[in-house]
Amino acid sequence: MEPDLGLLSATEQHAYRLLVRLGGAQPEDLAAHDAMSAGEAATALEGLRAKGLAGPGPVFHPLPPDVALGDVLLRRQQALENERRTVAALSEDYRSHTRRRSSEHLVEIVVGATALRQRLREMQDSARGEILWFCRANPLAMAGPENAEEGSALDRGVSYRAIYERELLELPGELESILDSVAHGEEARTLPELPVRLAIADRSLAICPLVPDESRGLGEPTAALIRSSELLDAMVALFESYWERATPLVAEASRADLQQSEVLLLSLFVSGMPDKSIATHLGVSKRTVQRRLDRLMDLAGVDTRTGLAFQAARRGWLAQPRP
Repeated sequence: MEPDLGLLSATEQHAYRLLVRLGGAQPEDLAAHDAMSAGEAATALEGLRAKGLAGPGPVFHPLPPDVALGDVLLRRQQALENERRTVAALSEDYRSHTRRRSSEHLVEIVVGATALRQRLREMQDSARGEILWFCRANPLAMAGPENAEEGSALDRGVSYRAIYERELLELPGELESILDSVAHGEEARTLPELPVRLAIADRSLAICPLVPDESRGLGEPTAALIRSSELLDAMVALFESYWERATPLVAEASRADLQQSEVLLLSLFVSGMPDKSIATHLGVSKRTVQRRLDRLMDLAGVDTRTGLAFQAARRGWLAQPRP
């Protein structure tokens, strides 16, 4: 007979153990060895028989529990796994349809510089893997030197990849702050222009301001918090496409015959910064910058600055050092 799929009650468990010790018993025998009536003993023995743990009466004999209940437990385990998969599928179906029906599950609007700054801090504090950042000139909510959260995130193993607009490098204190972050593990690159301001955490949350620069000053800055979606995937792809063509900013020499100051100079030169600005940031004269560039051209075996930029990329002189 197919065993009953019900669990053993406490009375049935106790009756089975007593039946095993006796080797076989009628209801009266079981009642005589325990504080139960003959009726209760009969009910317990019938329950054991129905579940395949005892043979038929009038004298009930115990049967092996692994034979009787092994298949039952296996089927229960399979049924539980099927139910788990069903719940997971239903949950995913709920999430996907809810996002399509209700935009607030996908995009949240943040208004005001203070609120935006707080969200940027929270995003970095909760990040576990990687932060991707487009840093345009004239920050809306938080300048680089104010971003204290980056240091603690780097310390706990979060990686940072940031692309800076060239104009930002010329603002007071910005380049020094960037180079300090690079020294602590950030990977930094630069481009003449970036399309948007953007911060992405763990490829699962992005913050992107919505108001264009020409509209600044007309009200509080407004940004969108974008959660996992195809829109977020597109933003990650946008970052990666710009990262590939950006110029690395490094603070360590990648060749024994290059001085550290020359590698930084080369980074700023390839990024398009004029000689005068490079000289200001390095604390040297414009003539010294030109002389060092001439040395680098000799080292690269070229006689033009365009050739120097090409050879620097080809030879990996600006390869980003790994922490």
